[in-house]
Amino acid sequence: MNRLPGTISAVQAHGSIALVEVAVGAQRFTATLLGAGDEVQSWTPGRAATLLFKETEVSLAKNLSGLISMRNRIPCTVTAIERGTLLARVALDFDGHALESVITTRSSHALALEVGDAVEGLVKANEMTLAPEGLA
Repeated sequence: MNRLPGTISAVQAHGSIALVEVAVGAQRFTATLLGAGDEVQSWTPGRAATLLFKETEVSLAKNLSGLISMRNRIPCTVTAIERGTLLARVALDFDGHALESVITTRSSHALALEVGDAVEGLVKANEMTLAPEGLA
């Protein structure tokens, strides 16, 4: 499980859905929480929180340009690649934070991924979960 420590910067809730913005350094991320309960009311800006997301939910892009609906674009550097028959595990560095992506080996070859490459990790907001300080 990927983990990024950050600080809640904004919370927008309506019914049982909440959009929570989290700052990790200068980068901003969004978690869409479905079935958000009353505890969201205590998630105020300035509160420490950890973003959690699975390695299999991190798509990778090289030289991405144009508009895209994915809210979470993570600029990374490839630090290691482990290619298997079907899947590849790609180790990433995001501003000193170690992350991982699991993609198909076929995709890793199509992207011509190599250690040292600059890539963007892409994660849909609904694939991010959030653990406020004290719950992570």
